[in-house]
Amino acid sequence: MGRIIAALAISVDGYAEGSGGDLSVMPMDEAFNIHNAELIAAADRLIYGADTYRMMVAHWPNVLDDPNASDAERNIAQRCADGIPIIVISDSLTVDETGPWRQQTTIIRRSDAARELAEIRESDETAVIFGSQALIAALLETGLLDQLSLMIGPKLVAGDRPVFTNTPATELTLRDVTRYPDSDNIVLDYDVVARA
Repeated sequence: MGRIIAALAISVDGYAEGSGGDLSVMPMDEAFNIHNAELIAAADRLIYGADTYRMMVAHWPNVLDDPNASDAERNIAQRCADGIPIIVISDSLTVDETGPWRQQTTIIRRSDAARELAEIRESDETAVIFGSQALIAALLETGLLDQLSLMIGPKLVAGDRPVFTNTPATELTLRDVTRYPDSDNIVLDYDVVARA
């Protein structure tokens, strides 16, 4: 049975971005990159919403040539450059926006998302979603999310919208807790308990 894992970086007060959508206020250090590199290394495919995809495709293709990139960042960039399959759930993204990831990107309309993602869960694949809060809420609502991997950063950012806005009440079971050397960030991994 496949798994769909949602990975989110959040502040202690439950935000994934600061006021006005400012990501620079998030308390993420190199542990953030290491954790994401580990998730991507173990994934068979990635899933994004359109906004997160646009950020990723604009960023990661440039990292391999960045002399200041960390080993973890290079590992992420290389995995993407190697063609890990990517699904984007969107009614707005166009093929022209996929740029260097065109060959590895499949755009699925929202109306088809539940059926397509259910097929992933019936396979032996592991798919990881990064960010994409609206998509995560929809997967929780439909019962298609298997695991939450939450990196909690040590800061109150007082953002505009909490991460778990418009999500259904959901029972979770703690799977693992991870700390990284020289970091105050902590990762809490939870299995999502299937609703009756």
